[in-house]
Amino acid sequence: MSIEFRISTVEDGIQLKKWLDTKEVLRFFPMATQPEVDDAVRIWLSFIQFDAALSCTLDGELVGMAVLYLQAYRKLKHQSLFAIIMSPESRGKGLGTKFMTHLMAFAKEKHALEKIHLEVYEGNPAERLYERMGFVEYGRHSDFLEDENETITKILMEKEL
Repeated sequence: MSIEFRISTVEDGIQLKKWLDTKEVLRFFPMATQPEVDDAVRIWLSFIQFDAALSCTLDGELVGMAVLYLQAYRKLKHQSLFAIIMSPESRGKGLGTKFMTHLMAFAKEKHALEKIHLEVYEGNPAERLYERMGFVEYGRHSDFLEDENETITKILMEKEL
C-alpha cells in the first residue's frame, strides 16, 4: 500500500466534482446546486497556484483532497480555514488521519501557519477525526444549513500548529 501526498492538479478537480456530486458527500458541504458545486471546485483549485491544494493518492489512485484557504491580508496570514474530502471508499482505513497529519505539517512548514480551523456540520463522521487530531470547538452556528426540511448546525473547530 503506497500513500502519496502531492500538490493537486487541475485534473484532480474532475474527481473532486464527482465526489461533491454524490448526495451522501454533498450533505456535509454547503453547496446545493450544480453551479454552486462548480464554483466551489473552481475556488478550491485556484489555490493550486499557491501550493495550498493537496491531493492524497493510494497506489496511484486519488482518494482525498484538501485545501488551505490562505489569507492575503498580513494580519491574517498566520491562520487558515481548510477543507478536506476523502473518497467514500477510503474512509475508515486511517487514510484521513495520515492525510490530516501531513496537511498540518505542510501548513506549518510550507506556509508558516500557526493555526488552522475548519467548519464541520453536525452529524458528519469526520467530527470524531478532528477531535482525535486535537481540534477544539470554539463556536456553533445553530440551524446554519437548511436542507430538505432539516436544519443542520455548523461546528467551528481550530488547532494550534
